[in-house]
Amino acid sequence: MDTEELLRRLRREPKPTPWIRSVLLGAATGLAAGTVLAGIMSSASAYLARMVVTPAHRSVEDLEILAVIEDSEGFQVILPVTDDTVIEGTYGLQFNTGEALAQIGEITSLEPKQGTVTRRVLSVRGGDLRRTRYGAISNALHRNPAEAGYDYQDVILQMPVGQAPAWYVPPQKKQAPLAGRNIWAVMVHGRSGTRLDGINALGAAADLGLHSLVVSYRNDGEAPTALDGRSALGLTEWEDIEAAVQYALDNGAEDVLLFGWSMGGAIALQAAHRSPLTTRIRGLVLTGPVVDWVDVLGYQTKSYRIPEPVGRLAQWLISHEAGRRITGLASPVDLKALNWVSRSEQLHTRTLILHTIDDEVVPYQPSRDLAERNSLVSFVPFHRAHHIREWNYDPQRWERAVYDWVTELFALPEPGAA
Repeated sequence: MDTEELLRRLRREPKPTPWIRSVLLGAATGLAAGTVLAGIMSSASAYLARMVVTPAHRSVEDLEILAVIEDSEGFQVILPVTDDTVIEGTYGLQFNTGEALAQIGEITSLEPKQGTVTRRVLSVRGGDLRRTRYGAISNALHRNPAEAGYDYQDVILQMPVGQAPAWYVPPQKKQAPLAGRNIWAVMVHGRSGTRLDGINALGAAADLGLHSLVVSYRNDGEAPTALDGRSALGLTEWEDIEAAVQYALDNGAEDVLLFGWSMGGAIALQAAHRSPLTTRIRGLVLTGPVVDWVDVLGYQTKSYRIPEPVGRLAQWLISHEAGRRITGLASPVDLKALNWVSRSEQLHTRTLILHTIDDEVVPYQPSRDLAERNSLVSFVPFHRAHHIREWNYDPQRWERAVYDWVTELFALPEPGAA
């Protein structure tokens, strides 16, 4: 059995993500306690709505590390066969509650009957992989830019919610095509991500000659929390990214690019549309972005066999004033404002979207549809990568697509120029 056939079999029975498992547990609790069907649905919907807007800060380290073996080339790690562990590419294997990180690469052995896969260990930082039993697959390969080979500075950004940490990475190559033009890239991670997600993009930024600002924002576990402690799915978080853009401008930026992953893409789209600084945001580079939250929530509901009425009621609770007491949101989330397919004519910023058709979290179709409806949007499909792991699966293709698109973008006349 080859890897592709194994993947097809694994995907027939999707494994619930930690937050979906919590939702299903909550629904089961409602089933045990309720006596009326409407009450059961309401209980499950309320739980689902709260989970959607509750920030997630850390990956659950529940992947068993079966063994670490040594050979003449170094170390290999033996892991259970899962949908994540059998995808080619280079990934992080975090352990010790996120304090330690190993890089794993080539698949050296795949034993479907035994349910094991062996991968080459490329490096280990912060702990001893041989002494740990559990970890989590991650798209992050490094714990800070220095481990990836980049000089950087810790900086503090003043955001509406308070002071938030960021990494500033200066241009690395004097001969890069955009070197000396003071163009900044602001890197925006996703809902359950951290600044680590942005490190993978620093290679493309270096090749282009960009300044990079890798930021945190409200509720992500590093920046201050919002007053309600809830995620608005991009509708308030964009204000923090506007502050990051202002920091770049205050420090000499002539133009700014926003890089966004997953919900970071939704945030970047809102910033480009809503901010008074939009004329200084020259372009968006989005990987696996949430282009339409209704589509994402509907997909998750269907994938994990949550009854459709439960999902629809959860969306209603999130988006209406009457649901605030249940969700804890300070204000309802206008899900229509987060649908860029229906709002395609309102997007006036040139945008590159890189999205795998195998995305198991955020479906790729809205990204493709947005590009078909708006000529300012370019869509680059990937195959077989997982959610926001396009770079991990094929870094050369991701970096080449970004390099070519950004280079072409800045060869065009500036918006409004004669």
